[in-house]
Amino acid sequence: MNTTASQPITRLLAVAAVSLLALTGCAAGNGPAAEKTAPAGDVVTIDDAWVKAADEGMSAAFGTLVNSGDDDVTVVSVTSEASSMLELHETVENEAGEMVMREIEGGFVIPAGGELPLEPGADHIMLMDLAAPLKAGDEATFTLTFSDDSTYEFTAPVKDYSGANENYESGDEHEGMDH
Repeated sequence: MNTTASQPITRLLAVAAVSLLALTGCAAGNGPAAEKTAPAGDVVTIDDAWVKAADEGMSAAFGTLVNSGDDDVTVVSVTSEASSMLELHETVENEAGEMVMREIEGGFVIPAGGELPLEPGADHIMLMDLAAPLKAGDEATFTLTFSDDSTYEFTAPVKDYSGANENYESGDEHEGMDH
């Protein structure tokens, strides 16, 4: 057997094998482990959004926040031209057994592949110091900002609603006010 004739073929096969491994390694870098998480603003939507009609003072926005992404996302703030002061609120029972609203620490967490309902008497977006009356049939636009600094904008119709008259938690600067 002639070993000198087979050496170039062996070397060629070795180079091809190393090249193939290198390419496989590069391709693996593009696989699931290397996928970049989508910005929260690209994976969150809102269903059935609406805003409570109000002539002045305060109102609230509701709907169901939907996260189609693979990671939990956190809404940290909200803005709207309808109000100069907005807060993310929760409604909880105080020591006296009364239902009170308060700003939620850390924002709203929307679970991966899940939903977060914003409802009267529960989590909601609070509008204080309305810029103008919110009349049934009007629309209000909101911009949510997430913990990754991405944003999501939505528009919600204004509707008449007589419920959701919780008070603020004692000690809050808005004590005694309801919406």
